[in-house]
Amino acid sequence: MAPVKKSKATKSTESIASRLALVVKSGKYDLGYKSALKQMRSGKAKLVLISGNCPPLRKSELEYYAMLSKTSVHHFSGTNVALGTAAGKLFRVGVMTIMDQGDSDLLTITESAAA
Repeated sequence: MAPVKKSKATKSTESIASRLALVVKSGKYDLGYKSALKQMRSGKAKLVLISGNCPPLRKSELEYYAMLSKTSVHHFSGTNVALGTAAGKLFRVGVMTIMDQGDSDLLTITESAAA
């Protein structure tokens, strides 16, 4: 069997997923839409991860709040099930807010990917 080549999107998803596990262990994060809005309004949020299958109206509202609070946004290429699994949870996660990255370098990776 020949090795299967992975696409660039798959590699970046795996990279972010592995860094998310470290954030969950050592950093501060919040799950959910309402808590994401609260964290952005209070100015504590550093990064907002939005799942790929988040409804467009909710996604645009989150992006608007992030723009006002100068918070960076990363569109997670996987579904909400994949984002929940990457966060180490057994349920679906549509929005994940990171307040403190802990030992991970997730914020620098997402900023460089956005640039």
